[in-house]
Amino acid sequence: MTQSSSSSAKEGSQIIGEKEPSSSSNNNVSKNSSLNKGSPPPTAQIRSCPRDLLSARPPSLRARFERFLYNRGLGDRPDYLQDIYNNIPRKVYVNYPLPDDMKDDHGHPIIDYPRNKIRTTKYTPLSFLPKNILFQFTNVANFYFLVLVILGAFQIFGVASPGLAAVPLIVIVSITALKDAFEDYRRGTSDSDLNNSPIHLLNNLDNPNVLRNYVGPWRRFKKACSRGTRKTFRGIKWAWIMTFSKREAKKEYIRQESQNQENALHRVSTIVSEYSYHSEVENTSTNRVRKSLASGRSAHAPSIAHANSLLNPVLQKANANNTTHANFKNRRWKDVGVGDIIRIRANEEVPADVVILSTSDAEGNCYIETKNLDGETNLKTKNCLHCGGAENLKHSDDLGDSKFWLECDPPNPSLYTFKGTIHYENYDENHVLVNIDETEAINNDQVLLRGCTLRNTKWVLGLVVYTGAESKIMLNSGITPTKKSRISRQLNLSVIINFALLFILCFISGLVNGLFYTKTEVSRLYFEMEPYGSTPAINGILAFFVTLIIYQALVPISLYISVEIIKTLQAFFIFSDVKMYYGKLDFPCIPKTWNISDDLGQIEYIFSDKTGTLTQNVMEFKKCTINGKSYGLAYTEAKQGLDKRNGVDIVVESDKWKRRIAKDKEAMIQNLEGFAGNDQLRENLVTFVSNDYVKDTMLVQDHNDQQKLANETFMLAIALCHTVVTEQDEEDPELRDFKAESPDEAALVAVARDLGIVFKERLRKSLILKIYGDSQEYQLMDIIPFTSARKRMSCIIKTPQGKLLLICKGADNVIFSRLDPNRNSDEVISKTALHLEDYAKEGLRTLCIAQKELDPKMYYDWSSRYKEAYASIDDSRDQIIEQLDEELEQNLTLLGGTAIEDRLQAGVPDSISILGQAGIKLWVLTGDRIETAINIGFSCNLLENQMKLLVVRPEENDLDNVEYVDSLITRHLQENFGMLAGNDTPQEVDRLIAEAKKDHSAPSPNYAVVIDGAALNSVFKDLSEHPSESVRKLKQKFLLLGKKCKSVICCRVSPSQKAEVVKMVKSELEVMTLAIGDGANDVAMIQASNVGVGIAGEEGRQAVMSSDYAIGQFRFLTRLLLVHGRWSYKRLAEMVPCFFYKNVVFTLTCFWFGIYNNFDGSYLYEYTFLMFYNLAFTSLPVICLAVLDQDVSDTVSLLVPQLYRSGILSLEWSQYKFAWYMFDGLYQSVVSFFFPYLLFYVSFQNPQGLTIDHRFWMGVVCVVISVTACNVYVLLQQYRWDWLTLLIDALSVLVVFFWTGVWSARVFAGEFYKAGSQVLGTLGCWCCMFIGVVVCLIPRFTYDFLKRNFTPRDIDIIRERARAGEYDDYPQGYDPTDLEDIERRRLITELMEKDPSLLEKLEEQNLVEHPEYVEEPSHNPITKTFGTIKRAATINRSRKNTINARSRRQTINDQFRKPIDINQLRQQMINSGEYHTSRNSLERINTTQELPGLTQAETLLSYHHRNSINFTR
Repeated sequence: MTQSSSSSAKEGSQIIGEKEPSSSSNNNVSKNSSLNKGSPPPTAQIRSCPRDLLSARPPSLRARFERFLYNRGLGDRPDYLQDIYNNIPRKVYVNYPLPDDMKDDHGHPIIDYPRNKIRTTKYTPLSFLPKNILFQFTNVANFYFLVLVILGAFQIFGVASPGLAAVPLIVIVSITALKDAFEDYRRGTSDSDLNNSPIHLLNNLDNPNVLRNYVGPWRRFKKACSRGTRKTFRGIKWAWIMTFSKREAKKEYIRQESQNQENALHRVSTIVSEYSYHSEVENTSTNRVRKSLASGRSAHAPSIAHANSLLNPVLQKANANNTTHANFKNRRWKDVGVGDIIRIRANEEVPADVVILSTSDAEGNCYIETKNLDGETNLKTKNCLHCGGAENLKHSDDLGDSKFWLECDPPNPSLYTFKGTIHYENYDENHVLVNIDETEAINNDQVLLRGCTLRNTKWVLGLVVYTGAESKIMLNSGITPTKKSRISRQLNLSVIINFALLFILCFISGLVNGLFYTKTEVSRLYFEMEPYGSTPAINGILAFFVTLIIYQALVPISLYISVEIIKTLQAFFIFSDVKMYYGKLDFPCIPKTWNISDDLGQIEYIFSDKTGTLTQNVMEFKKCTINGKSYGLAYTEAKQGLDKRNGVDIVVESDKWKRRIAKDKEAMIQNLEGFAGNDQLRENLVTFVSNDYVKDTMLVQDHNDQQKLANETFMLAIALCHTVVTEQDEEDPELRDFKAESPDEAALVAVARDLGIVFKERLRKSLILKIYGDSQEYQLMDIIPFTSARKRMSCIIKTPQGKLLLICKGADNVIFSRLDPNRNSDEVISKTALHLEDYAKEGLRTLCIAQKELDPKMYYDWSSRYKEAYASIDDSRDQIIEQLDEELEQNLTLLGGTAIEDRLQAGVPDSISILGQAGIKLWVLTGDRIETAINIGFSCNLLENQMKLLVVRPEENDLDNVEYVDSLITRHLQENFGMLAGNDTPQEVDRLIAEAKKDHSAPSPNYAVVIDGAALNSVFKDLSEHPSESVRKLKQKFLLLGKKCKSVICCRVSPSQKAEVVKMVKSELEVMTLAIGDGANDVAMIQASNVGVGIAGEEGRQAVMSSDYAIGQFRFLTRLLLVHGRWSYKRLAEMVPCFFYKNVVFTLTCFWFGIYNNFDGSYLYEYTFLMFYNLAFTSLPVICLAVLDQDVSDTVSLLVPQLYRSGILSLEWSQYKFAWYMFDGLYQSVVSFFFPYLLFYVSFQNPQGLTIDHRFWMGVVCVVISVTACNVYVLLQQYRWDWLTLLIDALSVLVVFFWTGVWSARVFAGEFYKAGSQVLGTLGCWCCMFIGVVVCLIPRFTYDFLKRNFTPRDIDIIRERARAGEYDDYPQGYDPTDLEDIERRRLITELMEKDPSLLEKLEEQNLVEHPEYVEEPSHNPITKTFGTIKRAATINRSRKNTINARSRRQTINDQFRKPIDINQLRQQMINSGEYHTSRNSLERINTTQELPGLTQAETLLSYHHRNSINFTR
């Protein structure tokens, strides 16, 4: 980051426009000559000016209309104006009038900056109705039914009640709109909370950059709509709570409302306050207004205007007698604008992108936490401008007396670069003007981005440069998309096919009816008064539209409302799943987008962040090597994985290591407590266990012992070389907590603390240490910071003895290359290299520590040159600094190496392994450097020992060399996969991409690709104009390479690059993608993917706000996809064709009837049957299938993840399946109509002697056959039958008979009067119904029976195995990623096979430990638990053999939920020798590999040869 910042600093002067802030003021500013030094970079482009926004002509009529709306505040800025705006350098003026070229003819600012109010919602109160309705009517079926409703309004088409016909469409659109409104309201609530967050804003200082006082009529109208919407929802919430909630909920609601009213905006003090920057909330005492600030100037003495300061003594003198002065007031984030000055206090979030003017720290430093940006809780150091700082700008009055203007780049999404320059009038100590236009370059180190949090700093004063949508994090977030599931998109094609069928049926009907009217010698002439149409053609057209209304059920409108109901219920089940509940944060899985649950079952690619998503970002110091001797006992997670693969019983092994470590730790703690009075030692915080170190260091009497001196020097170097700051621990006030830029640093300083060398606090220019109880102060002379390019950091320390020491820590290959060959022992270097290699094999992250003593004269000469170079704004600044760094960091003496463990989240390796078995490919997109990402890749099973790593990164001295990256990727494809060999043409690449789209097989397990952000810049460049046709296909080549590798790790990527990677895979391969992350830097890829998942961990909330699903842990993703996702997909994939099928059956019976009446538009069914067929007769069984069906249980779904592949391959839903069901419906419609037709073909008397050959009477038999056959058909497609399913299906069939009898019993039924009693009282009708239903179902039943028994699918085989009891040993709800579930299941199965005397011993032991339960054993939960287990386990062998699988499964399920003390049971079984089974690790499993260029001894030592991974390009 520092390197890029330095680069931006040297270019800061080159982006300055050639116009100064000219105005009518006397304070005209001219350009400093220093700004004209050097020529612009070759890539510099001609900048626009604000006047171009006024003079630019609209290129089209549409652009002119858009500009008309924009000028009146009714629309966004047109694209052609936005292009100009994006090219205008940002200029911000403080106490300067706005230059004339930035004002319009009315004196108002030309540039209209966006407000700081952000919106992640899809709709606004004004846009909701038009936008939502328009979106809903993009559904072809909805639009079709809208047309039918319009047609029905005309009497000529014979619709009896047009209003009633419109009700279904209105209900469906309304329910969908309410659901969308509720979803968006929740997003809006989160936005409102953020926009109304408090911030201290400087008032009474005119800001010429924005026009605050004018609020146009359109904006006033929008604000009124927003207020009205909030009041409406608040009123609905109030009414609901007061009507339906319990008394406690009502009291809580009233309390919250009262508290919100009390939180009105209030005046706050400027600097002196009782705010505790260790607390998360502001002290309520700050609500008291200081009298000194109530009017006039503050009571403090005026600040002294120093040289090179933003504080202007002339302006200070002029303002001395003013009655109103600048002061801070509590305002909201949304009130902040460009050019405002804000004060950010400790633990507050930064509301906009600001340039740091001053901080509470005397050195001008501040510390920020960027977890909302990148998911990292590490502290990062920022510093203020040299012309600012607490010495110059401390009070609000000082800001009112400052005068400057700033220029920087236009808004851009780069999080790590900032180029700008600040201009001010420079006065000397005597207040004499020295330079009218003094400048200082601004880089990323002086900028705070929106979303980061201020830590360990009382306050920061900042100038706002980018607000709202132009802040860098929002530019990386993108617009919240409206997502639609794949089945929903494909459903439109099915609907279009139905439309084609409908058109054919209606065309045939109209044609036949029109031809009928051409006949002359027919009875129609005598019985029909007069046709509607004057010609047969017109009558045929009318018949076309009449039958269109009759056959409307062929395109089922109820399908869409049914799908909405189903997806809502599926979302509820996901939310209610206790197996995805994260108790630590009290956070269940929250579906935020309800309509894409079926997409969860078709995911093929997962794109995951690393920090906070895969890892806990918790570092633990485990081992170290000092003077060639290795210290530390640890049985790391990676070592457990290696042992398990080697056949070692890691349960016994881990127990052995645990006891050994505990014994050593006990002795170590005793020695530490007895040797030195260390008030910071906490046994529970000790991670480095080595009593040998204590013996060699503290128990040695000889103070000149070489190992003792080496150990102490090593730990002292660790305690001195860092940027850590301390603060009081919240739980233990006597303990100093470490806050560092990286968790590695905190772990290093913590181990030195535990071993007696305690870092107490950081002062302005010194470090306070307590060494074995004695306090010592070390002067901190300089810090050469860590960067990803340097891979090291150094501190220059002056000891109490007056020595100058350079202490350097960094990557081992970097440190080894800088060692002095004359001052280091070859033996020590060799042993250290081998130790580091062993640490790497255990999955530990390694660093080296080295130092050298500096000559004071040489150092002070170097320091002056270094400070001069750092303050320079010349082009050569970075090169000079790099040369100076190299000059000092040479000829080092090696002190030793460290090994730190980076822990993953629980269950991550198992989750990744299970997802891989399911056919899902995982790509990791991280901002970390390559070495760190590779280390985590091995830890979480993404990378394996036998893999060949294909590294793609550009040359260090030519990062923009696209040809080199292209040749590298091409060579990887040719050498490893035989692709593009001798045929590197665009046509060949296109052919391979076409093949890749069809190939969903697992990639090669022997390869993994690692690519960095610089290479991705080349991949995603617009290469359409590149002279080489082969290079133009670079992106497609990278995609082919990534598809062929099992794992892909993208390092040092920006948020926008993450989104580009997701979009590339999604669009080029046409696959389903899922992105998961926890920080704001993951929002862009979350929104770009088909499904976005946010982890609501401890590293931020932005990802959760923008996600479709929010979970608490990465391992929950496995259950979300393999259980709920697969179920949702299979259910919906079966429900949709069933819905079409049942409507085809019913609709085509009307068509067959039309053959016998010349399609004159008469109905076969009584009208209510047309209404209730989809509403009551057949809707519930289909919904029941789509909500409750389970082909296998959740446990089996996780145990056999291969079942998920059917979703990846889209085997459950296709247009072929749709056509098959349609054909089945055609067949059953023939049976449903013609069986009753043949029954009524010859009229006969019923037992009462009445004729029952009326069309409505015949329709009763037809509808009974159709409804019964359809409902039973749906039931046959359902895998899981339970009492609720059978009850719903039975009631759905019986309601037909019920309605027929009830409705026809009254006279107002008209023609239908007595139809029920007459038809259902005829035996022949019952026989026809029964035979018709059987004939309808026999073909599909026979087909399914033969297929499942002779050519079964995977699911059929797994179901048979489940029925055979193969998975009975796994209890219901078992989750293989849950360590507790794994342990419980194994213990229970062991107990069922062992002697129960173990349980008696455990019970007795628990009663001794818990005597309070002895008197009342009936209330002892432990006794109850073990009693139940004993009864199940004491069954003798003969009886056990008679217990069937169901009893065993029930026993396991019962015991699985008992509160067993797992650790105690396991320990007893190991001690008694009854636990011999090799089992899965209780912790995660890691595989490691020597990290290339980092921890290979052969890389560090030229004489240590062995085969290694080639990490060269």
